[in-house]
Amino acid sequence: MTNPTTTDAPREGADEKDSLLDRITTGEGGIDFIGRTKLWYGITAALLLISVVAVLVRGFDLNIDFEGGTKLSMPDDDYVVEEVSEEFEQATGEEPELVQVVGSGDSATVEIHSERLTEEQANDAREALYERFQPTGPNGEPTPDAIGVSAVSESWGSTITTRMLISMVVFLGLAFLYIALRLRREMAIAAMAALLVDAVVIAGLYALFGFQVSPAAVIGFLTVLSFSIYDTVIVFDKVRENTDGLFSSRRQTYAEAANAAVNQTFMRSISTSVISALPIIALLVVAVWLLGVGDLKDLALIQFIGVIEGVMSSIFLATPILVSVASRSKRVREHNEEVRRFRAGEVPDAPEDREVTPEEGAEAVPQGSRRVSTPGRPADEAGERGSTTWRP
Repeated sequence: MTNPTTTDAPREGADEKDSLLDRITTGEGGIDFIGRTKLWYGITAALLLISVVAVLVRGFDLNIDFEGGTKLSMPDDDYVVEEVSEEFEQATGEEPELVQVVGSGDSATVEIHSERLTEEQANDAREALYERFQPTGPNGEPTPDAIGVSAVSESWGSTITTRMLISMVVFLGLAFLYIALRLRREMAIAAMAALLVDAVVIAGLYALFGFQVSPAAVIGFLTVLSFSIYDTVIVFDKVRENTDGLFSSRRQTYAEAANAAVNQTFMRSISTSVISALPIIALLVVAVWLLGVGDLKDLALIQFIGVIEGVMSSIFLATPILVSVASRSKRVREHNEEVRRFRAGEVPDAPEDREVTPEEGAEAVPQGSRRVSTPGRPADEAGERGSTTWRP
């Protein structure tokens, strides 16, 4: 009996590498994802450890909207950011937390973020910047009014965070109920576990590399979780399809059926992530190269990281977790043992355990039906490989 998780022998005259690529492309399999569960768990544990340490040690680089403070802005005229920062520090005695150029062309603006300044410090900074850089107003004449000063309250960021947490709890609850009702309870548990890993790893990346956490990044985080759960549901739906009627025969184990599902949806997951990443990459290019940094960059960055992390977890982590959870049930354990004994020849064959040959399948086809071969393969070759299906 051929193990469903292993690849068939390469076709005569075909290169082994091309054969594997062809199998992945057509969804026939070729990669033992479930057989490498310990490897995926080990990589996940390492990523979680690094992420937790990064969050605890380095912490997050919070946007001014979360910490509060004072923001100064003036039209950019190819100023050197370091010179602006130095002038601000000399005038106020406070080192700015961030000096950046937002926008491009005539709309480019220099923004200075700092801790909350007194009214006297803010006026001193405004005068010093005007004397040094002479920013111009709408009429093209230098004026101190071109330099804007505003106090930013941390309440905005805290409000966004609170609403995000509430939204995330509601989202996770609804997602769990949907998967549990539409698919199976163990699939809902596995999906939530993989989603939790996504959240921790993304948070760790932000802490490790010092990416700024802004309200836009917080809002984009929910979009990231939605993408991840969507891709996981696609894989799990195929697992459910493959495991329907699994216990009525001894031809394959639960793990083998799940592994086949991952292989069959592998190219779809990759294609979905690539198609999703392309507009996000375009958004990053526009945000960074054309418009400067800002909320648009923060939103695109969190989505780009999330798309990559989401597809990786749905392929390499969610289904192994599902198999681990499902294998704890008595029914699955007993079925796996029956499959082992059947393959070892310890129990006699049963009609439902016997492979149906193409000739026998042809006799069972209703009149007026047609044979559909595996995509990318001739009909006669598909029949030889047992990949023929029947549709009315």
